Amino acid sequence: MVELQQGERLDYLLAEDLKIIQSPSVFAFSLDTVLLAKFAYVPIQKGKIIDLCTGNGVIPLLLSLRSKSDITGVEIQERIFDMANRSIQYNQLDDRIHLIHGDLNDMPAKLGHGKFDVVTCNPPYFQTPGKDEMNKNEHLAIARHEIYCTLEDVIRVSSQLVKQGGKVSIVHRPGRLLDIVTLMRKYRLEPKRLRFVYPKEGKEANTLLIEGIKDGGPDLKILPPLVVYNQNNEYTEELKEILYGAKR
Repeated sequence: MVELQQGERLDYLLAEDLKIIQSPSVFAFSLDTVLLAKFAYVPIQKGKIIDLCTGNGVIPLLLSLRSKSDITGVEIQERIFDMANRSIQYNQLDDRIHLIHGDLNDMPAKLGHGKFDVVTCNPPYFQTPGKDEMNKNEHLAIARHEIYCTLEDVIRVSSQLVKQGGKVSIVHRPGRLLDIVTLMRKYRLEPKRLRFVYPKEGKEANTLLIEGIKDGGPDLKILPPLVVYNQNNEYTEELKEILYGAKR
């Protein structure tokens, strides 16, 4: 029996027949995580997928619904890793999803180079500020700031882990786009698909989804914009379809 710790709750994972253990003071998944899980191309049948910075395991859980591949998640924070592990056990998916508590920088040596068909990552977005600007909650600070891994670490490790012709999908902030593209090409990941996410029509994009292929040829496709809210402050029809699986 999976038990909840103090401050935790068991939530439904969207409209799927899955549940996720969360804690507002430790870690709770965001819309960005769900968008990345829906954006990533994954093999339907056999394959190997790895999710770096997996948090409480949302991406491996969602990908398990779309693919029969073996899925690995890597999380550096022990408390959040434990939450993710219990969520996997609760959903009885521990035969298909394997979680590793560790530093993503150690994964190529631990797991081998070129072993995965797909790499996904929702990394920390913000470069490390001064102590006065850092979130006082250690769990949230590590999840949001480049304390244990930088953007370059994420892209370098992703390139090392993915097979030739394999796909790497990342969610990040638009302000880092040039850094992401530069680093992808530095580490032999050719950007192939890019989609910007807008909170509302007429607003600036606040999220991007990007996919690169290991040693792929140059041919970047800019996908149609994804708008989150309509003018009535309700989810757009496309967002509802992404979140709940059918238009409402």
